[in-house]
Amino acid sequence: MKQIFEPLTIGSLAVKNRLVRSATWENLADDQGRMTPAQFELYEELARGGVGLIITGYAFILDEERANPGMMGIHDDSLIADYRTLTDRVHEVGGKIVMQIAYGGSQTGYPTEGREIWGPSAVADLATGVVPTPMTQEHINRLIEAFAAAAERVKQAGFDGVELHGAHNYLLNQFFNPYYNRRQDQYGGSVENRARLTVEVFEAVRQRVGHDFPVMIKINAEDFIPGGSTIDDSLVLAKLLAQRGIDAIEVSGGTGASADKIPVRMKINSPDKEAYHATYAAQIAEAVNVPIIVVGGLRSPEVIENLLATTAIELYSLSRPLLVDPQLPLRWQQGDRSPSRCLSCNHCLRNTANGVHCILTKEG
Repeated sequence: MKQIFEPLTIGSLAVKNRLVRSATWENLADDQGRMTPAQFELYEELARGGVGLIITGYAFILDEERANPGMMGIHDDSLIADYRTLTDRVHEVGGKIVMQIAYGGSQTGYPTEGREIWGPSAVADLATGVVPTPMTQEHINRLIEAFAAAAERVKQAGFDGVELHGAHNYLLNQFFNPYYNRRQDQYGGSVENRARLTVEVFEAVRQRVGHDFPVMIKINAEDFIPGGSTIDDSLVLAKLLAQRGIDAIEVSGGTGASADKIPVRMKINSPDKEAYHATYAAQIAEAVNVPIIVVGGLRSPEVIENLLATTAIELYSLSRPLLVDPQLPLRWQQGDRSPSRCLSCNHCLRNTANGVHCILTKEG
């Protein structure tokens, strides 16, 4: 029988258990995207807390583009030294850490004045109202190179892998989403065409970092908006990536415009409300021979153990629970199996002027 606290591998990366800290925007980096002392301490605390793998909050890959303020950047070689300090600190206390890299596009909380925002088509974002500039082939080529260069910096900085953000209506997801992608060229129309940019980004990243450096991706199982991508679409995308050697796929869902099916759903206060993307993740896990990570509403070890026993999902991502209790994995492993104290109130995402904090902690 599979156990939460047993070692496994993601490509060439060995992790000590099946728990993952899912990428979490912290709003703590400075205006240049450099890490601050508070972030160094946060990641070291997560590593000490016993989670098998940490995925950083998303990092922007082009200087002129941010999905949100307070993001880390990985757009310039001058940042590598700071991240080497981060990875050294995490490794010194027994942790493993992957950096998530992203291009946000019209799904942005950063000021839009004076900057060009790329997208597949000139369709207003349902959550932000921002209308992007349809990308030319020159834009696409620059984007692919930016992802590849960012991934190379991630490797040089000593991270244990890189994760591409292809979910939550950020740019790669927008290309895959037929509501936003109205293109008539090779990047639009069929599901294979809509997947093309994501596949090309992955292939460029893989070529740059090599086959021994883990490359993961976060995708939406469904967008949960009218006209958006579906689980059938996502199964095609997962198979295309698996065929090309992706090392793991993290399965999420929804966008900021998905009503009660946003990525961070509220009122997860009973086991039946937990793991709200697990049904989709289980379908993808059956369809590909790649480790699948599920994220969304995990709060208790019993729910995870049931999924381990009944599905092929290998790893389990938590975000908000590790805001309130970074020591949660260690607590579970030491025998205190009480659920996370997370209230799923999303207060952590509403009052972020001093960083993303839980109201149940002193910082909040």
